[in-house]
Amino acid sequence: MADMIKVHTDNIREAVKTLRAGDSILLSGTVYTARDAAHKRICAMIENDEKLPFELCDSVIYYAGPTPAPEGRPIGSCGPTTSSRMDGFAPILYDKGLAATIGKGGRNENVTEAIKRNGAIYLCAVGGAGAIAAKSIQKVDIIAFPELGCEAVRRMEVKDFPLIVGIDSQGNSALK
Repeated sequence: MADMIKVHTDNIREAVKTLRAGDSILLSGTVYTARDAAHKRICAMIENDEKLPFELCDSVIYYAGPTPAPEGRPIGSCGPTTSSRMDGFAPILYDKGLAATIGKGGRNENVTEAIKRNGAIYLCAVGGAGAIAAKSIQKVDIIAFPELGCEAVRRMEVKDFPLIVGIDSQGNSALK
């Protein structure tokens, strides 16, 4: 793990400037989960100028719908969802200050342009390894839309969550 770059969400904006497509990182700090249904609601809240469930500026969203927590753990399996399902919403969120998203798979050109325009980043988690990803999650709180079940928005504290830079702030992609 000596070649892994340690990044904390408290200084994600500084880290984004130096991270390049293909870099392997260990992310620690606060990460929010949100999938399709939550993205639709968050974007409607933005459109209606309503208070959001968390501050978008400099935040990180993980496209995940975790399983229930087994006894003694803060969360169950927590693997990434296919990111392209959020491509219609992502540019709006990046334009509102979102620093990073985490998911799996490629992104469309509108998302890549929003990443470049806003000096942001797209990070990839390993698909099919949700149980392993869950080992990096130390604390979880549902903060919005609990009626959505696994798609509720959660605030998670992660430590050394292994990720790969999929699209860097310059628009370079490790996914092609």
